[in-house]
Amino acid sequence: MIFSSKLIEDAVQEFSRLPGIGKKTALRMVLHLLKMEKSDVDNFTGALSLMRHEVKHCKVCNNISDDDLCLFCLNPARNQRQVCIVENIRDVIAIESTQQYNGVYHVLGGILSPLDGIGPEQLNISSLHGRIQKEEVSELIMALSPTIEGDTTVYYIARQLKDLQVTITTIARGIAFGGELEYADELTLAKSIAKRQPVENYVKF
Repeated sequence: MIFSSKLIEDAVQEFSRLPGIGKKTALRMVLHLLKMEKSDVDNFTGALSLMRHEVKHCKVCNNISDDDLCLFCLNPARNQRQVCIVENIRDVIAIESTQQYNGVYHVLGGILSPLDGIGPEQLNISSLHGRIQKEEVSELIMALSPTIEGDTTVYYIARQLKDLQVTITTIARGIAFGGELEYADELTLAKSIAKRQPVENYVKF
């Protein structure tokens, strides 16, 4: 692309760094911003900057939060003894969209993948043991994508917690093996949670 403005070119370059955004789409976004009122653009960029600088991770579950504790952990109406283990924030949003789950979450921040250099130390796993004991958790629901890496993570966590009196289940295989949890439709995901199975049905210790 040839630009008559270095400012436009720089803005397009920044937008195109976003996932799924090519140069042409980035250009459409930038040109749209040019048509907006300057105050609206300031609000737009201000919201992005404030989000990046002020957003936090919940000290209990590692979910995205505005404060030290997220809304799920603070909500007394939710079942604090039922913890759903997920890979990332997008999975929390996907499960919440089903409106079929009323427990709390534990966000790992990824799944085990030795080939990519992701081991237990890179994930939010070590805090699980203490959390289960402190909060008297009765059930852990493993809601990880049904991939080899996801199953490996389920197996590892279950082995680490086998000495605790906690029921460990995993979502049913209504989701195709190799699929990503965040892309499952809400009905399939809701049924997978409702028909969860004990982890020992999938892994042997």
